[in-house]
Amino acid sequence: MALFDENVTITPAPRRRMSRTVTTGIWALTVALIALLALTVLPTTYVIQRPGPVFNTLGTATGSDGADVPLISVDGAKTFPTAGSLDLLTVQVVGNRERTPSWFELAVAWFDSSRAVLPLDEVFPEGQSTEQRNEQSAVQMVDSQKEATAAALVELGYDVHPMVRVHSLTDDSAAQGILQPDDIIRAAEGTPLTDTETLRKIINAGDGAPVELTVERDGEELTESITPREGEIEGESTWLIGVSTLHDYDFPIDVTIQLNNVGGPSAGMMFALGIIDTLTPGELNGGADVAGTGTIDAAGTVGPIGGIRQKLYGARDAGAEWFLAPADNCDEVAGHVPADLQVFAVATLDDAQDVLAAIRSDGDLADLPTCDAG
Repeated sequence: MALFDENVTITPAPRRRMSRTVTTGIWALTVALIALLALTVLPTTYVIQRPGPVFNTLGTATGSDGADVPLISVDGAKTFPTAGSLDLLTVQVVGNRERTPSWFELAVAWFDSSRAVLPLDEVFPEGQSTEQRNEQSAVQMVDSQKEATAAALVELGYDVHPMVRVHSLTDDSAAQGILQPDDIIRAAEGTPLTDTETLRKIINAGDGAPVELTVERDGEELTESITPREGEIEGESTWLIGVSTLHDYDFPIDVTIQLNNVGGPSAGMMFALGIIDTLTPGELNGGADVAGTGTIDAAGTVGPIGGIRQKLYGARDAGAEWFLAPADNCDEVAGHVPADLQVFAVATLDDAQDVLAAIRSDGDLADLPTCDAG
């Protein structure tokens, strides 16, 4: 029996053509894969803001040696027990000039109400290195701690005395070899100084002429002359001596705030409330969990901050029931408050204390200003 017949021709069955639907699906999948690859590797010009760590000003933080230390400690005055929390909020930035988020990461963040997509230049200005930005942020944090301490102590009836302290010198500083970090600039051209703005005005009034400074260093008073150099700040020509200064104070008691790896000025109001609670009997917040944000100056004025919406979500996730928001941030807050969080608008340290007093006494919170109310 023959298994094969050489005289028989076998014609293969015709291949079935793919339907138009299948072809379209394959092309769509191919395009989607290419687009996904592009979203993953193509460079972007944006960064992402998201909620960062939350710190209780009445609690502890990690010190430079890795051990837990009181976030606020006081020497030279009686302190009192506290309860609950007065939380300060932070914002983390995903991306920088060296590495920006992918388009895919941006797309995910765009649909997440707790995150914000911002232009790179808005967060990292052109010409400013990451190191310079971190240095500026660190100076702002130190300034905010000084202003918060001054605001709290003034509120409690202490006398504080403002002064201008040198924080650091730029690499090309006109003051190199003349001024040093921690020098206190007491006067310029014979005019006593209590703030940096007055110093700037005196320097610029000389139009490049040498400026005579009265400086205190290690308890000794010195007289130094510095010739400013012309420079540019935010696109405007000005005269500079090349120093970064802090608005400092002579305080009658020692208040230490220990918070590592956090920068910026936005914790000022919560620092001030934490200091007041530490130095007064009873519980300022009634033992409740309260969060907030805002800059503050020695007069107790609360100023606006960035990343307010991310901080609202950070407060909610940390378990806070109430949130103190700067009144000048209300346009960003209204309509964006997470569920289970009640937000109050505050313009001064006294406003913030009024809210805490109502919470503490189970008072009528409905009469207090909120962002949704305008």
